[in-house]
Amino acid sequence: MQLKKEWGTECPKCNTLRYPPISPCIIVLVRRDNELLLVRKPEWPDGRFGLVAGFVEFGENLEQTVARELFEETGIKVTNIHYQGSQSWPFPGQLMAGFSADYVEGEIRLQRDELSEGSWFSMDNLPQLPPRRSIARWLIDTALKDLQTTRSMIDD
Repeated sequence: MQLKKEWGTECPKCNTLRYPPISPCIIVLVRRDNELLLVRKPEWPDGRFGLVAGFVEFGENLEQTVARELFEETGIKVTNIHYQGSQSWPFPGQLMAGFSADYVEGEIRLQRDELSEGSWFSMDNLPQLPPRRSIARWLIDTALKDLQTTRSMIDD
């Protein structure tokens, strides 16, 4: 039976409450000097790029997931992994934890079953970005504001 004013259901026989499962995921914006690492999944619209993301594995903390997913999908190693914010995504039931990180080393080597393209982009040469309602776009826009502030401080 559907619960009133909630997403859950209640078993009419045993009264057990059940709620939709939520899978924890990470999404990460990587900076290298004045560039951002952007990637593209093959199923995305042509020309649209976003950020590396992935599911948390059992026994990992979120920061370990960031480092693992980045290395697995791109060959990139990072440092200064910092939590930035989160966004729930109802289908397929994810809680996206957003992070930023700084590039340390590695050449982009894409995991081809996950990503079709990936590159470093300067703020002056960005591809099509994810929609503004997404945490990916929020992370990108936040990083671009920081880069613009840094650039204007250097120019002054």
